Amino acid sequence: MSDLLGIGASGLRAYSAALATIGDNIANAQSPGYARRTLQLRAAQVAGGDTPFVRGNIRPGGVDINGISRSVDAWLIEDARISSGGAERTAARLAWMDRVESALSDDTNGIASGLTSLFTTADQLTADPANRTLRSQFLQAADDIASGFRTAAGQLSNMADGIAGAAASEVETFNANLDALEAINIGLRKARPGSTGEASLLDERDRLLDTLSAHAGVSVSFDDRGAATLRVSGSGELLVGGGEVHRIAVTTGADGRLSFSVEGGATFDTATGSLAGLSEAANHVADQRVALDLMAVDFAGQLNAAHQAGIDANGNSGEPLFTGATAATLAITALSPDQVAAADAAGSNGNMLALGAMRGANDPEARWSGFLATQAQATASARAQDAAAATRADAANAARSAVSEIDLDREAGDLLRFQQAYSAAARTIQVARESMQTLLNAI
Repeated sequence: MSDLLGIGASGLRAYSAALATIGDNIANAQSPGYARRTLQLRAAQVAGGDTPFVRGNIRPGGVDINGISRSVDAWLIEDARISSGGAERTAARLAWMDRVESALSDDTNGIASGLTSLFTTADQLTADPANRTLRSQFLQAADDIASGFRTAAGQLSNMADGIAGAAASEVETFNANLDALEAINIGLRKARPGSTGEASLLDERDRLLDTLSAHAGVSVSFDDRGAATLRVSGSGELLVGGGEVHRIAVTTGADGRLSFSVEGGATFDTATGSLAGLSEAANHVADQRVALDLMAVDFAGQLNAAHQAGIDANGNSGEPLFTGATAATLAITALSPDQVAAADAAGSNGNMLALGAMRGANDPEARWSGFLATQAQATASARAQDAAAATRADAANAARSAVSEIDLDREAGDLLRFQQAYSAAARTIQVARESMQTLLNAI
């Protein structure tokens, strides 16, 4: 292809493809996962035959297309995936930690207000132990506290169900992406190297790997065609590779804790990604449900013992104020105002004086306040970790994008350059045609 017409034709083909590639870049400047493409060109040279003066000489043969390359950096991509997995983990955990804090807050359940009202009313009864209105208010405060514990327990139970549902949905999406990755692998093995189709498949492969890494900790390797083999980070369990897809499953325990497994029974442990965040959130909710039950039982036992130590208006020993063995079952005993045990053997207000004396470092109010403070501290720590992880992920993604993103100014410059090259190739063909016509006319 060393003739002038062939050289011009090769230029038209090459520069037309280059313009099409630039057009794809401009059209996909805002498309997620799209990596900038460059058409690789090389000078086409044709070996000439031997002559009496030169042996094995080389004649220029125009330009050849050497395929399409993508602007990517494997190290930056891997770093971005790792940091994004960490950010997804902290974000998923923080979202549920915030909800736990809201469920335990006084605005939601009124436990703190109920405790304050109970002790305040007890103080008022010391001055007027026969006041039936104050006695009714005392019972109402106790009922509000029991109702608050039931509300908090119900919300934590709903959260456990919500986390389990979110985990099941994430696992379903994860498995669908595993299937999609295997389909991409099949396509890559069939794609023509350096083609636009191969570049599109590689973009989709990277997008799927980004999504999978955001869900859970995975490690990936590639064969010479770009097909991915995906494994569980750490344990090395195969997820995708060799034509096989091993899906994962989630199991929810009776207490709401989550466990993941790979098809076949192997444990799927992940320390990063949204699935890890949901697992940590489920553990936290389960721990808080246990703590809430202990708090309710201790609170009920303490106040029941205090009330039973007194004497009611009818001269009978005080009845237990509460029934129930968990926060979800805590309820006030059906008592009349006259059954409030305000008195003791020492006087008509002695038991209310003793109950008021319970306020201190280890009273129900202080213990509940400490419980809330611990939750607030845990949420604040989760928020700080999320902010740090998000900043780290943003920086890693920015570094990755700096390599792969589309610069429209650069594309505009390349567009002008290849338009001029295309025009020059067309002019070469025109000159060749005119030269040939001149020679024919001279015969």
